[in-house]
Amino acid sequence: MKKPLIALMPLWDKKLDSYWMLPGYMDLIIKSGGVPVMLSFADDAESIAEVADRFDGFVFTGGDDIATDRYGQQPVEQCGQPCAQRDSLEFALFSEVIKTGKPVLGICRGMQFLNVALGGTLYQDLPTQKPGDVCHKQPAPFDALTHSVKVEKDTLLYSIVGTETLMVNTLHHQAAAEIAPSLRVCATADDGLAEAVYAPEKAFLLGVQWHPEMIFSHEENSIKIGKAFVEACRKQ
Repeated sequence: MKKPLIALMPLWDKKLDSYWMLPGYMDLIIKSGGVPVMLSFADDAESIAEVADRFDGFVFTGGDDIATDRYGQQPVEQCGQPCAQRDSLEFALFSEVIKTGKPVLGICRGMQFLNVALGGTLYQDLPTQKPGDVCHKQPAPFDALTHSVKVEKDTLLYSIVGTETLMVNTLHHQAAAEIAPSLRVCATADDGLAEAVYAPEKAFLLGVQWHPEMIFSHEENSIKIGKAFVEACRKQ
């Protein structure tokens, strides 16, 4: 059986002026039965159309903060420097991918991106804009499970993991604030912060705030997420 071809959004190293990729993203897709391929920042219409057509699924990875003008705000002091090339690629590509109905998985920044791309907003900096009792940016080791999330029944995430509580890792200072109209929250932290969202009208469009690619080797629900995504891609 032919393995699904999965496009991964590239990470960017400004200092080295280079693309890069954390192996966990690749490993999660490989272990889940897919073939991962990291994209470039090519965002011309022809390239975008080719990518949207040729790949079976799309992973929006973690990384830099999204430019605040994408969700109608001015940056606060604590907001990180965005990568304009990455933003340009992802917004252009997503506008084509969403038309195809092909599966999409967003991880950390990727979940935030999905919310913004569909009309939602972000907390630019949780410690200053939404302080709470839950630590959302853990110290090393980054594969440690540090806080719980509550999974809502009758959602895509619950259908995958089959449990109302997950333990997750957490490495973010931004998060979804106003949720996009077409998305529904399917998991929350104890402080009420959205930890996962999905689009009920799509076959598979899921964003998670934690990093399953870092914990799937010892946290079974993370590989379940990877396998459900790849299986959805296989149906394309």
